[in-house]
Amino acid sequence: MGSALAGFGFCSALIVAIGAQNAFVLRQGLRREHVLLVVLTCVVADAALVAAGIAGLGAVLTSAPGALTVVRWGGAAFLLGYAVLAARRAVRPSSLTPLDLPPATLRATLLACLAMTFLNPHVYLDTVLLLGTVAHDDPSPWLFGAGATAASAVWFTGLGLGARKLAPVLSRPVAWRFVDGSIAAVMTAIGVSLAMG
Repeated sequence: MGSALAGFGFCSALIVAIGAQNAFVLRQGLRREHVLLVVLTCVVADAALVAAGIAGLGAVLTSAPGALTVVRWGGAAFLLGYAVLAARRAVRPSSLTPLDLPPATLRATLLACLAMTFLNPHVYLDTVLLLGTVAHDDPSPWLFGAGATAASAVWFTGLGLGARKLAPVLSRPVAWRFVDGSIAAVMTAIGVSLAMG
C-alpha cells in the first residue's frame, strides 16, 4: 500500500503543472464536449506510458536520442499550431463563448487529445523516464505505477468534470477570452521551449 501511495503522490506532483494536456482537458470540460471520453483517453494513455516506463522503455529512449528529437520537433510544431488557433479564438469576438463554436467531432477531439499526449516530449521525460526510474527504486514498482495511474485518473476526472462549475463565470466573453489567451500562452511557451531544446 505504501508503494501505491508513493506513486500517487509522485504522479500528483508531476501532473498538476499546467501543460498542453491539462489545458486541452480544461477546454473540453468548459465546452462540455466529449468530456468523459477525453478524460478516459488521457487516463488510459497515462497508464500505458507509466507501464512502458516501468517495463524499461525509458532505457530504450535514452539509447536512441534521434527518436526523442523527432518527437520534440513534431510536438513543438503541433503545440505552436494549436497556440495559433487558441489565440485566434481569443481575438475574434464571434468565437469567444463555447456555445458559439461549432462542436468538434468525436474523432477530431480524440485525435487532438492523443496528439496533446503523445507529441509532447515532456510526457516521455516525466512519465516514462522520470516516473519509470523512481518506480524502479521502489520495492514494488508495479504498485507504484498503479498509484501513479490512480492519481492521473483523479486529476483528469476532476479537471474535466470540475470545469463545468466554472461555466457560469466563463459565460462572459471576457472570461473566455482570458481562457483561450492563457491556453495560447501555455502552448506557445511549451512549443518554443521544445523547439529551443
